[in-house]
Amino acid sequence: MKQTCRVLFLPDNRFVAVPCGETILQAAMDADVHVNASCGGSGSCGKCRVVIEEGEVEREPNLKLAEGDIARGYALACQTKVLSDLKVTIPLESRIGDRRIFERKEPEPAQGHLLSAADWEERLPEWKLDPPTRKVHLVLSEPTLDDNASDAERIKRGLAIEAGMREVVIDYPVLQRVPNIIRQSDWDVTITVLDSGQGLRAVRIEQGDTTRQQSAIAIDVGTTTISAELIDLENGQILSRASDYNAQVAFGEDVITRIIYATRGTGLAKLQSVVVGTIWNLIKNLVEQAGIEYCNITHLVIAGNTTMTHLLLGLNPKYIREEPYIPSATFFPWMKSSDVGLRIAPGVYIYAIPSVASYVGGDITAGILASGVFNSDKLTLYIDIGTNGEMVLGNKEWLLSCSCSAGPAFEGGGVKNGMRATGGAIEQVRINPIDYEPMIITVGRRKPIGICGSGLIDSLSEMFLTGIINEKGKINLDLPTDRVRASEGGAEYVLVWADDSATRRNIVITEVDIDNLMRAKAAVYAGIEILLSSMDMDVSMIDELLIAGAFGRYLEVDKAIAIGLLPDIGYDKIKFVGNGSLLGAHLSAVSREMTDKVNKIAHQMTYLELSMNPNFMDHYMSALFFPHTNLDDFPSVKERLEEYRAAQKMAAEMPPEKREVG
Repeated sequence: MKQTCRVLFLPDNRFVAVPCGETILQAAMDADVHVNASCGGSGSCGKCRVVIEEGEVEREPNLKLAEGDIARGYALACQTKVLSDLKVTIPLESRIGDRRIFERKEPEPAQGHLLSAADWEERLPEWKLDPPTRKVHLVLSEPTLDDNASDAERIKRGLAIEAGMREVVIDYPVLQRVPNIIRQSDWDVTITVLDSGQGLRAVRIEQGDTTRQQSAIAIDVGTTTISAELIDLENGQILSRASDYNAQVAFGEDVITRIIYATRGTGLAKLQSVVVGTIWNLIKNLVEQAGIEYCNITHLVIAGNTTMTHLLLGLNPKYIREEPYIPSATFFPWMKSSDVGLRIAPGVYIYAIPSVASYVGGDITAGILASGVFNSDKLTLYIDIGTNGEMVLGNKEWLLSCSCSAGPAFEGGGVKNGMRATGGAIEQVRINPIDYEPMIITVGRRKPIGICGSGLIDSLSEMFLTGIINEKGKINLDLPTDRVRASEGGAEYVLVWADDSATRRNIVITEVDIDNLMRAKAAVYAGIEILLSSMDMDVSMIDELLIAGAFGRYLEVDKAIAIGLLPDIGYDKIKFVGNGSLLGAHLSAVSREMTDKVNKIAHQMTYLELSMNPNFMDHYMSALFFPHTNLDDFPSVKERLEEYRAAQKMAAEMPPEKREVG
């Protein structure tokens, strides 16, 4: 066998040389060709399907591929070894996407209420622009025989006189540059001072007056997507924005898979390197958009879940997933950005917003800051619907949090035709209750490839309301439509026929998919009930429900209520926060007061470990129905079911020639 094999990946037209015997998935990683691989290469998800066009391979047996698929050249990239030079096509359904995740149209007002600028001002009335770094312009007196203080003492004296800053510690790299800089600039310099909350540090020295050139970057380090903003610290205005996939997705879609990867060999260093690479590319994008210099940047504030923060900072995440689920740290010191591999400019520091526990991270702490829950008299439920399903209940007096481990179903994981919200993903679904024909809308209005989270919730809601599935999630095979049918994998509903899909295969929702989604929504709802019952409260006492995260932004509230994902409370009580994590990072980047507040929030918040709660399983089992075992808890859903059944009964009693469908 050859020592080295060359692999050509289509449609990217990228060659890579790998040791023969390596897997196609590893070859794709080496070639920087993205392939869906949500299970980290274990072969359990079946999403890394590729087509072998030419060459010899060795396949591991796997039940995720049908015999017909194998005959057409399909293979799982993670379970297939390269034995010769290959030509491999990455089909549409296996690609991570074409980086157009943000081409989705803004939701219509009827879908919910997005908090406006006026809302934010009302929620956070007292914060002011006062960033943790400050530039101070100094015109120093030249030393003489009578005034022979050291250069460093001369700077400290100037800071005390000009800015009232005393007991400033000068960073060693700054000390090294001081003698030459102050003389080259004719004693006219600008000193950048960081207030870390534990003293003042002079972190940079520049020639002349650069006080008007000061920017910060706020970053939301998401499991799937990283978003960033460049902020002018003179006025708090956003100069530029950028977002991209977190490159760690190539090593696993969920945090558990990445934690496992990080514990193997150089895995942690690799994961840190790729996330730093993604952030560095975003920083370059932000700087180019705004037309500024890198030396304008004084500090970064990042917010992410506990695992993402650990991986970025290079901290061992191993014990986050092992009972009793202990992170390396939940509070983090200010540190030089170069310490984590971000060499932006001299004296740039980075601050990570504190976490609360292994599965309630800095993204949630930042969201509680941004949404003003910590400052409100209202009983508020803050919920980030995603893989971890984090939620917080409380007000300015107390905060109670938990994570319900909903799994990746709402992000397309564990669903036969599930996918992220990229071009071609079905995001909205309507089903006619008379003939059971669907109407769909996709992201980017392209031919459908699969179904993203909001589309899955829409589909479940519509299938339940129209009677395609019952309250237990079972498909009614007796309906007069060929869209419901029995298949090798069980009953399924055909949402898109093969002729209409971009993949030329049927896009279906199976009973197995429905079961996975039901378990996910039951975990979320059980988490809500545990938080409420722990405080001797119930759903009726909630004054406000805030939905956070990119996924929540595109959620249709009535659909989420119909399946029992959210409690049936008045729509006027429900608001969308948007990216609360990024907004919280922004506030901390521009205000020392907000940085202090976010630390207090993390200290104040109590965490409930649901796996140790004796009542969790009872609540969870009760929620394993659409919408719930107790339909009376969902009066609006009960009313809609009655309306649908009445319409169906009326249609059934009409002569066929008088029925109108559509």
